[in-house]
Amino acid sequence: MDQRRVSMSRAEGPRGLVERAREFARGGIPPAVPRDAATVILLRQAPGIEAFLLQRTEVLEFAPGACVFPGGSVDEGDADPAIGWAGPSPADFAGRLGTSPERARALVCAAVRETFEESGVLLAGPSPTELVPAGAVPVQDRHRLLDGSLSLGDLLSRHGLAVRADLLTPWARWITPEISPRRYDTWFFAAALPDGQRAGLATAGPGESDSGTWWRPSAALEAARAGQITLLPPTAVTLAELAAYPDVGGILGERRMITPLMPTVVVEDERTWLAMPPAVEYPL
Repeated sequence: MDQRRVSMSRAEGPRGLVERAREFARGGIPPAVPRDAATVILLRQAPGIEAFLLQRTEVLEFAPGACVFPGGSVDEGDADPAIGWAGPSPADFAGRLGTSPERARALVCAAVRETFEESGVLLAGPSPTELVPAGAVPVQDRHRLLDGSLSLGDLLSRHGLAVRADLLTPWARWITPEISPRRYDTWFFAAALPDGQRAGLATAGPGESDSGTWWRPSAALEAARAGQITLLPPTAVTLAELAAYPDVGGILGERRMITPLMPTVVVEDERTWLAMPPAVEYPL
């Protein structure tokens, strides 16, 4: 077997999973049910392509210290059918995402909500052709969204806004390996930074990130290879895909077939490895 091919199709797994992997292989541990989640690959032309990455705090249980795209779990309120919507219908998104219209709607709304919570970028507008003006939504409302005292539907209704679904391009779907005690079924969307808006952490209130930085995809991969930052496999694979494009427009113009991608865990020499799905090359 080509050793280079092997090295590019697997990543080192989390420490401490050897015994759990063996127990799972024996059938002693049932797989946890993945929780639906959405993440947004926020992009800008600067020149060349840059993507916004958040560095998660070290105290988090899931992926502490890793650099990730803005995103998180779908909340019950994200499925509210009263949330204003502009752009391709939930049924159109359902066809591209391979799921139901109701689930597709909740995923898109979660993507918009999480992006605003974590980066301050709001992919919404007062009409199907307009974007929310910079500063139109007070920072206090962002903090209330973060602490759960305000829903996305309430925030948008308060300011006469609707989700701009047309700004989101479905990109990928990654599912956490079956042996993981905490699992997510995460849909990735690509979106351009709207004119006049800036990405940055909330200045007060709860948060899961220590910093937010714009990275050229190739530079982020090099930093990860040098041990300067940590990238989860789906993030690294996505950055490698982005690095192949000359501009943001080329990324947003893609119409990708979204199929579930789930690494599997193998044990070798007292270490765990994440074997990438077929046709996926691991760039680190």
